[in-house]
Parts: sequence; C-alpha cells; structure tokens
Amino acid sequence: MSKGKVLIVMSAASVWERTDGSKYPTGYWAEELAAPHEKFVEAGYTVDFASPGGVLQPLDEHSADPAVAGQECGRHVAHARKALEEFGSLLKLDEVGIDDYVAVVLPGGHGPVVDLFQDADLRRLLAKADKEGKLIGAVCHGPAALLSAKDEDGNWLFAGRRMTAFTDEEERLFGTAEGAPWLLASRLRELGADHVEGAAYQQHNVIDGNLFTGQNPASSTRLAEDMITALR
Repeated sequence: MSKGKVLIVMSAASVWERTDGSKYPTGYWAEELAAPHEKFVEAGYTVDFASPGGVLQPLDEHSADPAVAGQECGRHVAHARKALEEFGSLLKLDEVGIDDYVAVVLPGGHGPVVDLFQDADLRRLLAKADKEGKLIGAVCHGPAALLSAKDEDGNWLFAGRRMTAFTDEEERLFGTAEGAPWLLASRLRELGADHVEGAAYQQHNVIDGNLFTGQNPASSTRLAEDMITALR
C-alpha cells in the first residue's frame, strides 16, 4: 500500500530564447527527475508527473553527457526514461489538485525559467500547498517555479524564506549566463528570498519549514531524502 502520492511538476519548454533572439535547446535534467523519483518510490510513495498542457519535455542532452553530468548520468537517463514511459501521458497541470498529494517536487533543466516561473496553474497549486504545510521541493532551476506563487496583490509568497538554487556563478561556468533574459539566483534575491549559496556544482541543500531546495543536480538525491525524512 502506498504511503501517499508525490507530484513531480515538469516544465513543458524545449527551447530557451536568449536576449539576442537565438534559441537554446532545453529539456528535463535526467538526475533531477530520476533521483527524486527513485527515492520516493523506494520509500513507498506513488509518484505522478504533470506539466503545463501535459506536454512531455525532451531530455536535456547535456544531462546525458558524462563530461557534463558525471559518470552516473547513464543510469539517471535510463531511470528517467523508464519512469516517464511507465507513467504514460503526463497529467495536465490545470487539471491537478494538490489535495491528492503529500508533496510536490520541482526539478530543473532550464525549462522552469521559460514557463513555470509565471504559470497560473502552478501558482494556484503552490499557494494551496504552502498554506496547508505540504512539502515543496525544488532543485537547480526548479526554484524558478516558486516565482509563480504570488498573491492577488502580486506579492511573492516565498519572500523572506531561506532557499538555494542554481547560482549565477554556476550559470556562468555552464556557459549560459551571457544572453540569459535573467539569472535565477539574482532574481530570487531581488524578490526577497534569503538565497544561500554553496560551492559551485557541489551538493548543497537548504530546508526552511516545508520548503526544501537543492542548488544543482548533485543536490537532487539529498532533496528527496530530506523530504522523505520529514514525511516520516
């Protein structure tokens, strides 16, 4: 018997338009999707996948490159593909209610800075989840999705909270800072987050009440483990 359901919300974006009008291909980052899915399933939870319109993102090919994503990336890619294939059609975000879930997880890839950061359906879902104290986890560029959660007056619901996310330094090292419409860590700070940085590309996780964040792909496993511990 399942201990409860966890919702993984993916972006639907496959391109990230740059300030010069060029289009940078993006997709889900294998480890950030696979590691939480694997950990939650191992711990006895049922995991659902949703996205805007139920659109399945392509894989971010960088996350399948051992030179970029590490020697374990092949295993993460295989797990992510199998999990998505077995789940079938993604749920449409506008048809999902948070009442069915004990937690929501927001993985990265650059997609969340394209669509989820201003998604009205995610705004509704996150606002209710936070109000009810349900666990919210976000890793790497996933915290961009938190930006969607604003009240009727446009105030950001996560202002003042401690969190981490892919840093401006990591974006520069990755080669995607120049030409980015905006940088995630800077935007989070501008809007009032207490953004806490760790060393570039090293596992770094922050917990603030029901909010769990990880800085980069290497923080994905710990994110899920911390959330599972809290759910116990």
